[in-house]
Amino acid sequence: MIPQLRVWHDRYGKAGLTIVGVHTPEFLWERSPDRVAAKVREYGIRYPVVQDNDSMIWKRFGTWAWPTSILIDRKGVVRYQHIGEGEYAETEAMIERLLGEGG
Repeated sequence: MIPQLRVWHDRYGKAGLTIVGVHTPEFLWERSPDRVAAKVREYGIRYPVVQDNDSMIWKRFGTWAWPTSILIDRKGVVRYQHIGEGEYAETEAMIERLLGEGG
């Protein structure tokens, strides 16, 4: 998932796409901000990553599996959600559609 997010960040960032990674830890050892920051550097992630140790973001969007991709338009409306790896072409088509409509 991370390699594809990098591609979209590079391809669509200047067109208005904002990617925000949300790290919701499954295990206690995944809660360390230092560990998360180290992984962000190690993986070369250039978009913001928030740490959701209390699963508040996870719960807000009804997420129940890793990874989950959610596209939200400029008005804050969830327009697309995909659970799991794959369906990158479909997700990218929706990114292009939302950018095209100013959403």
